[in-house]
Amino acid sequence: MRRFQRAGLAAQAASLLAGAALPLSLAPLDWWPVAPLALCVLLLAALHGSPAAAAWRGWLFGLGSFGVGTSWIFVSIHTYGDASAPLAGLLTFLFCGGLALFTALGVFAWARWMRGRPGGVLLGFPAMWVLTEWLREWCLTGFPWLYAGYSQVDGPLSGWAPVVGVYGLGLMVAGSAAVIASVAAQPREDSRARRIALAVMATIWLAGWPLSHIEWSRPSGKPLSVAMVQGNIPQLLKWEPDHLQNTLGIYAKLSRPLWGSDLVVWPESSVPAYFDTVADFLAEQATQAAAGGSTLLLGLPSREDDPSSRRGYAAFNSVVALGAESGIYHKRHLVPFGEYVPLESTLRGLIAFFDLPMSSFSSGPADQALLRGAGTAIAPLVCYEIVYPELVRGGVLAGATLLLTVSNDTWFGASLGPRQHLQMAQMRALENSRDLVRATNDGISALIDHQGRITVRGAQFTREVIRGEVQPREGLTPFARLGCWPVIGLCLLMLLPALARRGLQPSEDDG
Repeated sequence: MRRFQRAGLAAQAASLLAGAALPLSLAPLDWWPVAPLALCVLLLAALHGSPAAAAWRGWLFGLGSFGVGTSWIFVSIHTYGDASAPLAGLLTFLFCGGLALFTALGVFAWARWMRGRPGGVLLGFPAMWVLTEWLREWCLTGFPWLYAGYSQVDGPLSGWAPVVGVYGLGLMVAGSAAVIASVAAQPREDSRARRIALAVMATIWLAGWPLSHIEWSRPSGKPLSVAMVQGNIPQLLKWEPDHLQNTLGIYAKLSRPLWGSDLVVWPESSVPAYFDTVADFLAEQATQAAAGGSTLLLGLPSREDDPSSRRGYAAFNSVVALGAESGIYHKRHLVPFGEYVPLESTLRGLIAFFDLPMSSFSSGPADQALLRGAGTAIAPLVCYEIVYPELVRGGVLAGATLLLTVSNDTWFGASLGPRQHLQMAQMRALENSRDLVRATNDGISALIDHQGRITVRGAQFTREVIRGEVQPREGLTPFARLGCWPVIGLCLLMLLPALARRGLQPSEDDG
């Protein structure tokens, strides 16, 4: 073990491979034991050597993780952004390498200030791992993807999700990795701290099962019938003006037999034109929906007058309710380069990827009202918004009894992206104990119950209607009440023993 830790090339290769293995613990494979084992390898690789060497191994781990887990970025840039394969490959590498800097920073801080002190491995490493994930949620608008806690959506720790959320699950996974690494690094040592850590780890994993049987929320009213229209409009045709009438005809035809369902849902940008330019078509759909007692929820761009804008209006990525009830929601958390271009005056026009259709949206206000349908308060989330735990929690605190997310995962192609995105939606349903409706353009559309289980799902790359029932629910989980802050606070407290006392510093080499 010590030879492995001190062997620079071996430790570096192990870090890269362990990072590449981490996504295997997530959708679609869901090999949840891989997550703690991968983090264990990273910890062992960084346990010896200088802080700089540890940071390098952390960066390699992050490069492997994001290189495999976010490989769908290449599809978006090359296939739909019209960039050449070499350029798309370079941009994807820079993107993954940039994200890997977060992992390198966390490992460096741990190795520099905590690694050789009492509690540095068992407390410091898991705390620093979660704090690094949390930093990634909000820094530079955030990219909360590939969290270790998502490995437990269908794992033994899933019962903890309504209590501690995805960050709490990540802390348990990283804590388990620290315990395994502690045993592996010094198998003959039998310290009191290690025995306590093993007992705590076993208790946490065993407690997941009884917690999964607790009902944190209760039904509110009757179940609702839902019909989701998955139009499967090719992305390369979606925004072509000549194809608009064909798109509208597809959705109108598929929806005609559905009026009478409580909720009829079309995905994000299902109508690829501004609201005001297709007002007559939408009025016709609203009349038919109202006649059947249905609420139509659909995604489309909208705009409002804004004299301060050079265009004279502000554009929004919106969800609209029509028919039996009405309302509108503007997306708040936008995707960089997909919905707005940072440094627009410099990058706009540089390559086709920076000129994607509808890439000049504005953020909606934070204090928007919930949508309503069939007498139910609905928290709408557009695409990327579903991956932000606090954003979804805010809708539940505002009184939502049902979650809705509409998306256009066509950008990801036949990659890991749509399956990972669906898994994150499952986590949001589980954290908040709310049923969730997920409608997408080409899959994977699904209905998810309050325990994060998929009850109905459509196929990918098909044009179809997915039908089922959801149950509105009320009541708050511990996570919905308190959010991620108790876990973040606990992580900060876990750093104190390591930072308060100096222990024996590990030997250093050049890695």
